[in-house]
Amino acid sequence: MIPRYARADAADIWSPQTRFKIMFEIEAHAAEAMAELGVIPKAAAETIWAKGRDVVWDAERIDAIEREVKHDVIAFLTHVTEVVGPEARFLHQGMTSSDVNDTALAVQLSRATDLLIEDVDLVLAALKKRAFEHRMTPCVGRSHAIHAEPTTFGLKLAGHYAEFQ
Repeated sequence: MIPRYARADAADIWSPQTRFKIMFEIEAHAAEAMAELGVIPKAAAETIWAKGRDVVWDAERIDAIEREVKHDVIAFLTHVTEVVGPEARFLHQGMTSSDVNDTALAVQLSRATDLLIEDVDLVLAALKKRAFEHRMTPCVGRSHAIHAEPTTFGLKLAGHYAEFQ
């Protein structure tokens, strides 16, 4: 995202830090599920969460590893291992890179959608308020891109309100 055109909360959703945090959570949740099934030690899953939950992931370090290994998820997991330690060997078992990347993208898309829906709700409230405010404000009607019978600006805004709904 181009910072000067992005809202802070939207830019945060698409930041590398958020992506890496989501990727970690996906891996840690999978480890937790495997621990409950007895596939990996429960202590390992607990350590993974404890050591990684609040980490600020080093995007520059991950990028440096990726330049060397030529693989984004391997680079990320290598950095997780640097932070978490030997228990990280239990991460990513039975998973593919697409499992992690696609799920992280889905989480980001969901968060971005929630943000957009909040904004649509704000637009709807503004349109409704202005439609009532201008219910008697006359304006030129339009038909086939030319002037038509007079209408009210409030009615035009009510039409936009209906379309946004």
